Amino acid sequence: MSQTQTDKAWEILFDRHKIIQNVQHNGFFEIQAREIKKEREPRLMAKFDHFSQLPKIFKDNGLSILPISRSSYIIGEFDVYEKVNYNQKLKPIQVNFPGEITTIDPTNLYSESTALHCAHVTGMMDMVMGEDSFQTISGRMSSKEFDFNIRTRKGTDRLINIKNSQIEIDGGYESQSQFMIVEAKNETVDDFLVRQLYYPYRLWQEKTYKQVKPVFFTYSNDIFSFFIYEFADPKRYNSIRLIKQKDFIIAHEELELDDIVEVFQTVQTVREPEIPFPQADSFTRVVDLLGLLVENDMSKEHITRNYDFNVRQTGYYTSAGMYLGLIEKYTDESRQIMFTLTKAGREIMRLRTKDKFLRLASSILTHEPFRQVLTEYFQNGTPPEKERVVEIMKRCNLYKVNSESTYFRRASTVIGWINWILDLPEIY
Repeated sequence: MSQTQTDKAWEILFDRHKIIQNVQHNGFFEIQAREIKKEREPRLMAKFDHFSQLPKIFKDNGLSILPISRSSYIIGEFDVYEKVNYNQKLKPIQVNFPGEITTIDPTNLYSESTALHCAHVTGMMDMVMGEDSFQTISGRMSSKEFDFNIRTRKGTDRLINIKNSQIEIDGGYESQSQFMIVEAKNETVDDFLVRQLYYPYRLWQEKTYKQVKPVFFTYSNDIFSFFIYEFADPKRYNSIRLIKQKDFIIAHEELELDDIVEVFQTVQTVREPEIPFPQADSFTRVVDLLGLLVENDMSKEHITRNYDFNVRQTGYYTSAGMYLGLIEKYTDESRQIMFTLTKAGREIMRLRTKDKFLRLASSILTHEPFRQVLTEYFQNGTPPEKERVVEIMKRCNLYKVNSESTYFRRASTVIGWINWILDLPEIY
């Protein structure tokens, strides 16, 4: 796997400062921003919102990094991430979009701030808090001074002191008795960096007498998901506990199995493109990537650095979008490969919920392997076994799929995408 610029820069810094040896001897290593800047900008070198984004040398040695002031960071065997487990059985609550609002387009919520504004004007924040609320803060601020205990990989605790570290809050919402801090992502994620809730939580716990409620929020596949947490012990970073998850969706025309059947019966298959057959098991993540590209064209490194994709996944999912004819790539003036939505991709992502997902289902079913697998599902009432999916794929002249092991890996994608289609009536 090719190294990123961040990987290379950290390898240099680890060697120069003997970071692994220092961590082993002292339990941690403090590094100044000016030292990091000798290789690359600290904002690019020390912000890893998800475990997948950590440089290889951090992962290989069980290390993570936290800011402790505006100009310094601490590296150690710290447990800094929290897993996110979506409750797939949770039916989203439907809310109405207020007709008098003209400055938010509910079919174009592909930035975190816009998704949060939409959640507020539709009353989602009030329902999460159980009280009427007002947005009162957002943006960057100082953490002030505090200390806390954090769990290490060995299971022991280490005390960390914070002095005026910079923090950023995506949204702060105040009600009669509560202040809700929201960290937002416009994608499905596997985990998040607890610091993004914990540092603001400690700051505002000292500044308001109201209950401070930390909430992690994602907007993905038209669903607004709120993960409501508490810190059982305010002075322990790892005392974060999930209280509940609440999902919402803007009211829309119901999507039913008959709609899927109609798409299946009317879609025209196309010749297999000369693009590698997808290895991207989660179609939800494909939709997330399409949403990210609505706002801006992106390079592979930008996608990997800013979202919950590792380098390999970025390649797989951009390739999957190209296979469907929804993403294309070009080379910009600086000879960097960029990804953008095709005309068809842009049209689909601007549609309302029901039409959007039916068009996406159609873009999958125009490909013979997927259509044949769904045919067998409808005929038998159950999905075919993976071995049977491989048999179907072998009949379809797939581009550069030769070995048995490759067929089996790609079969997971076929099964995953067909399950996504069949789950649509349950979710939407």
